[in-house]
Amino acid sequence: MRYKFLAVVVLLLSISGFNAATNFTQCLEQVQNGAFGTGKIGATDNHGNILEDVKQATGLTYGLCVMACGSGPSPFRWTVFSQRFSSWLLPWLALVSQLPFGPKDRLDNLKSVLLTIGSPMLAAYSLALTVLNGRWIARQFSKHNYPNIRNAVRVLSSLQQAPLRVTNEDALLASLIVLPHNDEWWRELIEWLAYPHTWSISAATSIAWVVVAYLFIVIGFLMEDVTRFTAHGQESLWLWLLPIAIGWLQLSPKCDEVRVRSAVERANKIAYTPTGTHPVLVQEHTEQRAIYLAFSEGDEDDDVLRRDERVTAPIYSYARFLPWVQAVERVLETFEVVSGRYRRHESVDPDITG
Repeated sequence: MRYKFLAVVVLLLSISGFNAATNFTQCLEQVQNGAFGTGKIGATDNHGNILEDVKQATGLTYGLCVMACGSGPSPFRWTVFSQRFSSWLLPWLALVSQLPFGPKDRLDNLKSVLLTIGSPMLAAYSLALTVLNGRWIARQFSKHNYPNIRNAVRVLSSLQQAPLRVTNEDALLASLIVLPHNDEWWRELIEWLAYPHTWSISAATSIAWVVVAYLFIVIGFLMEDVTRFTAHGQESLWLWLLPIAIGWLQLSPKCDEVRVRSAVERANKIAYTPTGTHPVLVQEHTEQRAIYLAFSEGDEDDDVLRRDERVTAPIYSYARFLPWVQAVERVLETFEVVSGRYRRHESVDPDITG
């Protein structure tokens, strides 16, 4: 009974609050019409300067506001709220739906969305880092000449959103580059990684709808009173996300964890390594691979430290940047050695001369 009484009291207070609410727009109009006097009574411009002509007022001092309008809140109008909330929320949803996802865990996908929306600088940094990494790797590898070097650039650039690892144990990396049998490894991996996350009809429609919505906001601002600028500013808060979404659509990052993992594992099944007589499949020789993805490693502490690195959403590029560069440097060093011998027409095997 006590809780029912409290509920009734809260309801009555809410109703009385709505009834006692103040219409500030109407109050300002009354001041402009001279209902509370003329001259310097407290009517101000947008900069807070008190005006002589109350008809030009766009604001009120606190004292005049309390005297003329009262101290009650502005009335809640559902139609105004729903319209503004929709114009604020729908562009967010349209743009967020075009962001690149990829982690197998749905919670990681949700966290990547919240990180992107909550940290515009991190979102822009991740996008810029991906672009600059692509330019850097192309520039570094362009200094050398070897048959598979272009394929290597495409593969390594496509694996920016994955926990890339490279090892030359048992000369696996060198054989991956040198052996003609492994030419198919590079070609097949490029083909298996060539799944699109780029412009489509739905993506173009969403972006176009957002642009049109923003144009409507600008037109509405120009046609209405300047005092409503704050409302229009809130409706366009999502504008920073537009270039981020367009940028990722242009780059088409390979961040689908399942597909990236599957592509690398399938390619490693056709990798060859040399023996004393003839090349054999690596899987028949060792469990190690020259290029692999470290989505799971045995050390528990390492799992905790590299948690963000293993989440393939592009927003986590900050965690993959240094390990990815380290892996690329290892591949680059090997290409540098073999391309030097290739240029001098020397055998890649130092034991073979002449």
